[in-house]
Amino acid sequence: MVVGEFAEQRDLVIIGSGPGGYQAAIRAAQLGKSVTLIEKNKLGGVCLNQGCIPSKVFTHAAAKLASVPVMDEMGIGAMETAVDFFTLQQYKAKIVDRLQSGVEALMKSNEIEVLTGKANFINDHKIGVENGHQFNLYEFSNAIIATGSHSNWAGPEHERVLLPESVYQLDEIPESLVIYGNDYRALEAAFSFKLLGSDVKLFYEHAFPFDDSINRELIRMLKKAKIKVKHGYKLQDVHSDKEKVSVHFSKEKETVDEKASYLLVCTEQKPNTEHLGIDRTGVDLTAAGFIRTDHQAQTTLSHVFAAGDVTGDGFTAVKAIKQGKVAAETIAGLKSEVDLTLIPSVVHTIPPIATVGLTEKGANAAGYQTETSSSSMNGNSYAAITNARGGLVTVVKEKETDILLGIHMIGSSAIELISTAVTVLEMAGREEDLVFPSYPHPSFNEGLLEAVEGLSGMAIHAPKKR
Repeated sequence: MVVGEFAEQRDLVIIGSGPGGYQAAIRAAQLGKSVTLIEKNKLGGVCLNQGCIPSKVFTHAAAKLASVPVMDEMGIGAMETAVDFFTLQQYKAKIVDRLQSGVEALMKSNEIEVLTGKANFINDHKIGVENGHQFNLYEFSNAIIATGSHSNWAGPEHERVLLPESVYQLDEIPESLVIYGNDYRALEAAFSFKLLGSDVKLFYEHAFPFDDSINRELIRMLKKAKIKVKHGYKLQDVHSDKEKVSVHFSKEKETVDEKASYLLVCTEQKPNTEHLGIDRTGVDLTAAGFIRTDHQAQTTLSHVFAAGDVTGDGFTAVKAIKQGKVAAETIAGLKSEVDLTLIPSVVHTIPPIATVGLTEKGANAAGYQTETSSSSMNGNSYAAITNARGGLVTVVKEKETDILLGIHMIGSSAIELISTAVTVLEMAGREEDLVFPSYPHPSFNEGLLEAVEGLSGMAIHAPKKR
């Protein structure tokens, strides 16, 4: 190993090039900072290369497959569909490469120095970067840690036991797939691989993390898709061989044994802080090992910040991007703040789920007196035109003030519609703020209007209550 005698000076060092890291780098450069970005693997991190983007390629392909039967009803002759999995994987690789090239181009255009290697803190102002036999030392004024997280799976490592980081790297469509988990990763994989041709069974211990109205509709959609759903089961044992995986589940006194081609385990996440030398800096960690940050994404050291999964709950690119930008803006001297209260949660199931704000149970537990209204998309004219019926919109408001507390959707265009909900809730909007505007017709947007009008019993397409 070659070690430099002197530490090179750097203004801002960012460790990790996922959504939080690379967007923090660009924002800092826009604000006049000299930026050094360190990445041990590929630019874009897990999100671009193994997680967010690959999974959405699969959900998009599955959604296209789901739309084929509608074409015959419309008089459009569709040939018999077949999935060429090799071509799908080539398409995924092309999209990932294109987006990665875009990130590389952005680094160059913003004059951001990109270093390849493993970073570790020497102390609270120095960091070493190891790349093969080369080791360089840097002294920094500010640092942002955006190293992400990984699956906290303590079970056996085997090619037939998959994690969210590896499931979209398969070279075949599983004949059968058992999924264990209740989060967005488990749900997206369940719908995707079912439509691609797998026999899918979904086991989960705890209820889905959405409003009860959405959970009920989601279970109905899973059954409609012929995905076998098993609630309340805990994973106990896993045994694998070259041909299959055997999984043992338990529920109170009941036990279930399943055999499948593959098992996908969606576990809790663990921060990527091993070998980072955090203990040499004085940065405070939570009991679970995540980096503790404040509303400026600042750690317990005033010149060290953190963004994304490494800071704990809310393992989404949305959170990472917000924290990364705020960290960069704070370092540049701007008054900026992270508020994760109204971060939207989206799931690219078929149909998709999108939520923001408090659920009815959450609002009641927080002490609010609430009123709720749900509108089924079965009465939506554009849903009928596009044969995208099914799904609903639920709105939660505070009874006394009419302030909207949460908006929850499952159905076509839910992910696009949720931005309207985020804006309204961020502005402390009331019921009248969504009732007053005009909505395009026909459109999925009218589902949101119907749900809000239902708060006062004035929804047009809802059956009259007796």
